[in-house]
Amino acid sequence: MSSLTIHPRRNIGIFAHVDAGKTTTTEHILYESGRTRSLGSVDSGTAVTDWLDIEKERGISVRAATTSLVWKDTYINLVDTPGHVDFLSEVERSMRVMDGAVLIVSAAEGVQAQTELIWSALRKLRIPTVIYVNKMDRIGADPDQVLSDIHRYLSPSVTPVQRPVGREQEYSESVDLWSELVNEEDRHTVYESLAEQDEALLERYLEGETLLLPEWRQAATQAAQRGAWFPLLYGASSRGIGIHQLMDALIDYLPGPSGDPEAPVSGIVFKIERDKTMGRMAFVRLYQGAIRNRDNLFNHSQQIEEKVTQIRKVDGGRSEDAGLLQAGDIAAVCGMPNVRIGDVLGDPSGIPEEARLAVPLLTVQAHWANEADYPRTVQALQELSDEDPLLDVQWMQDERELHVKVMGPIQLEMLTSTLLSRYGLVVSFDQPSVIYRETPRQAGEGYIAYTMPKPCWAILRFAIEPGAKGSGLQYSAQVRSEDLLPQYQNEVARRVPEALQQGLYGWEVVDLKVTLIEGEHHVWHTHPLDFAVATPMGIMNGLASVGTSLLEPILQYRITVPEENGGRVMNDIVQMRGSFDAPELQGDRVILQGRVPLATSMEYPVTLRSLTKGRGTMATFFAGYEPCPEDVHAERTRRGVNPLDQSKYILSVRKALQG
Repeated sequence: MSSLTIHPRRNIGIFAHVDAGKTTTTEHILYESGRTRSLGSVDSGTAVTDWLDIEKERGISVRAATTSLVWKDTYINLVDTPGHVDFLSEVERSMRVMDGAVLIVSAAEGVQAQTELIWSALRKLRIPTVIYVNKMDRIGADPDQVLSDIHRYLSPSVTPVQRPVGREQEYSESVDLWSELVNEEDRHTVYESLAEQDEALLERYLEGETLLLPEWRQAATQAAQRGAWFPLLYGASSRGIGIHQLMDALIDYLPGPSGDPEAPVSGIVFKIERDKTMGRMAFVRLYQGAIRNRDNLFNHSQQIEEKVTQIRKVDGGRSEDAGLLQAGDIAAVCGMPNVRIGDVLGDPSGIPEEARLAVPLLTVQAHWANEADYPRTVQALQELSDEDPLLDVQWMQDERELHVKVMGPIQLEMLTSTLLSRYGLVVSFDQPSVIYRETPRQAGEGYIAYTMPKPCWAILRFAIEPGAKGSGLQYSAQVRSEDLLPQYQNEVARRVPEALQQGLYGWEVVDLKVTLIEGEHHVWHTHPLDFAVATPMGIMNGLASVGTSLLEPILQYRITVPEENGGRVMNDIVQMRGSFDAPELQGDRVILQGRVPLATSMEYPVTLRSLTKGRGTMATFFAGYEPCPEDVHAERTRRGVNPLDQSKYILSVRKALQG
């Protein structure tokens, strides 16, 4: 299918909490548009966008999958994203390259924790969004309650542009409120909501001026496309109800991309996959310019030239040669052996910011089946880390250990499955352990005079101060270039973040200010790498003098349980060192919201299901790192030699640098 002659265009992501029906909706869109001849199914494992083995087995999406279709002469790139919290990094990367979004909410479950998280990220990036309330035919579907939840947890500017007909299993269709056949009175809610977005419109409306239906529709399109107003539609995707109206809404309410194909190239790599025949494929969203087969591209992030071998349009597990990628479009670019996720190709000025959603809070150690598999396991996990940089594979060569960061148990299952199916490797993982962090207790200094054994000369003094919560590392230097040459200062600046990867307890040190306040090199004795050796020793000397406090990950939770279980659950939360707001009653159920440490609550969803005989739900998302109580101790085995043991550290680093 050629996309080059078809205009206009849309780049749209489909987002939702797990099991809200994203993939089913995508399959029906592909079928109704004529893109596929038969209807794919999640349950039978025939969905176009769920083509990995684990996706077919589990019936969930674990990778963002790109597909495309044509509807009413508009070419649509559609990205079906995972809904499970373990694969939030895929959602995060996809969101960055979308011009519009469909957020699916289940009419039976309502707004869930992941829905809120995705919504806040969509708003941060100002991505125009259509809300689609799916599963209207389910028992327990309550559109009034869902709308109330949406207004409460998402935005009061979300406005239904349809009226559902029938409830639960009697649901048959939704009436378009823009239809000429609809009573004008039924549109008042839409009119009032739109008037609130436009002062001139509000003034005319309040003065009783009669505005024609086309004017209101135009106002709706403009407000939706600038991300100020959000139309809501209803449907039951599994029965194909509401799909045509949703497809129309993609064109009516979501904007097309801008971009000049004649301008210099500007694009971003948001996903990397490996194809059995094509090898490494980098999924690129192009904002400006055009890329053709066999072009040379400048990778701005790495400051290198890369060669494009082929440009392919991908549909799930299938792809075809497109030959050309133009501004506003998305395609897989083959070749480019060094490219990484997040790399900017060409001019960086037009690339939008990203929303950080995913923070891996667990770490696991990998174990291979036999000694011959060790090097292959290292290579396989490093390749998978290219595709998902948040895995952050740590290879401890001296200890012959491999550690991986993960979001949760489903991601571990996916890793195990991928290592077996793609690489033929049987790899097991330890029980996940929580990733803690450290932060300085007080202000102080770190000092190192690295002058022995000769030849070497590097003197450094750092001021270390606690920083604001969430500030990470703020580094600066206040030394004269005649005391410490600029190239040596640059080496120190490069090594400080590395040195802070392992604090006194082996965890990354965050939320601090480090200032280089004294530095000295020697004209004859200083070796270029002396400051690479000295910096970690100076930093660790400082951390030892100021001391560090442990920080632990905290989760925001929402627990819904039958009323009779409420008291027991509140007691459990207190036992887990958690807190909760005033309980809310909703019918015969109680809703508890609050915060709880990850370390104490990892197994609680299982306990909750058992306690409530499956009727209780617990939804969580990451709320930040907080100081641990003094009686909590968590120390991680250090990788490599501790820079506090200076003589041993100097020998080990010198040997490594020479080797």
